[in-house]
Amino acid sequence: MEQSKKGFIPVMLTPFKDNGAVDYVALTRLTEMYLRAGAAGVFANCLSSEMFELSGEERLAIIRHVVETVDGAVPVVATGTFGGPVEKQADFVKRVYDTGTSAVIAISSLLADADEPDAVFNDRVFDLFDQTKNIPLGFYECPVPYKRLLSAEQLHHFAATGRIIYHKDTCLNLDMVKQKLEASKINPAFGLYDAYMVHAVESLKAGSAGLSCIQGNFFPELIVWLCDHYADESRQHEVAMVQEFLTENMDVMHNVYPVIAKYYLTKRGLKISTITRRDVGYFSPAIRNKIEDLHSNYTMLRSEIGIYQY
Repeated sequence: MEQSKKGFIPVMLTPFKDNGAVDYVALTRLTEMYLRAGAAGVFANCLSSEMFELSGEERLAIIRHVVETVDGAVPVVATGTFGGPVEKQADFVKRVYDTGTSAVIAISSLLADADEPDAVFNDRVFDLFDQTKNIPLGFYECPVPYKRLLSAEQLHHFAATGRIIYHKDTCLNLDMVKQKLEASKINPAFGLYDAYMVHAVESLKAGSAGLSCIQGNFFPELIVWLCDHYADESRQHEVAMVQEFLTENMDVMHNVYPVIAKYYLTKRGLKISTITRRDVGYFSPAIRNKIEDLHSNYTMLRSEIGIYQY
């Protein structure tokens, strides 16, 4: 990823038809929305994409479709590890890379069980490196099946190989983020993309390469704006307004996600079904009302700041 400019990397949704099949027409529209908003790249086949509810062939087909739709405009990264022996995971990494991705993402919690020590995890990472030749890789501290956080020391050793260029961080701790950023400086091509919007501005100021958050599935242009203006001294009042808005609405956007994200996108005019394969709970009238309020509040915010919605 280009490090001269902070960037937003959306964690892509997967649109489904009413019968549960992947809606590739809607996937094209969704991808184009991210691009129009100014995304610096896209993360296809991730947890927001309901990757665990997709078959292997569906994962590849979705990634391939996104790569073709993007058509080289920005880099595409996508998950390539789904458990099992390292040899099996390496084989799928190669298949994902063959779709045209810029890097393949490894899920930290699928390279070692929760009760296995870091030493086991580290050995498997280096084994994965060996079995995937020179394919650029990344890490995602996915909370499913459990959250396995990488330490600054681990990232230092992995980044030093030159193989890791992307890291989606979910530690939710600014001090840990700063430690990881310092430890990974050994590799100029490495980029840490923070998922936690409560400390978004401080993370960017500390040196994060950008943001990779679910909030971008509601208002991608807002996250792009924050990446562009977080350090603009003349706009710190507006930056503070955006940070406060993201912090105050954190819980709202996690309720029955990704159903609510898809519903919100319909409010923006995007033709997308709210169908999901993953059972995320009941989309109640109360939750719907909160999303309606979120839409109204965002409309006022972007009017005050002067953000154009694509």
